[in-house]
Order: sequence, then C-alpha cells, then structure tokens
Amino acid sequence: MTTVEKLKKILVEDLNLEGLTPGDIDENAPLFGEGLGLDSLDAVELIVIVQKRFGIEIHNLDEGKAAFQSVRALASYIEGRLSNG
Repeated sequence: MTTVEKLKKILVEDLNLEGLTPGDIDENAPLFGEGLGLDSLDAVELIVIVQKRFGIEIHNLDEGKAAFQSVRALASYIEGRLSNG
C-alpha cells in the first residue's frame, strides 16, 4: 500500500468522513475548503495522526501548511521525512 493509499484510508477512518471511501478522495484536491472540506479541528487531529501513525512531528506552521495542501503533498512530506530520518 502506498503512502497516498494509507493516508486516504486514515483520513476516512480516523476523521470519520462519513459517506466517503478512500477511493472517493482526489489525492490532488485541497484538504481544506473546496476540496475535502476539512476544518481547523481536523487539522489539529491530522497533526496528531501523522505523529502517531508515521512518527513524524510537524513543528512549524509553514511546514504544515505546505504539507497539508493535498493528500499527495502530505504523502510526499511524510516520505521525505522518513527517508531523511
């Protein structure tokens, strides 16, 4: 399972996105606003989920903003952090 696929599954299950399946999520759509429609509470929860599931802490707001642009951006951020140790 790719990081993108894992993230889609985690988003649906951990954020309780009712009526959505991982396959419904466009990996390039924005996570917030017009895209997936997540809000600021979801953002906080997502930071905790990334830390718990992948062992990666997001310390910097600018870093987080870039990572949370889309599922694809978050997957790339996670993969980059994991490969850099």
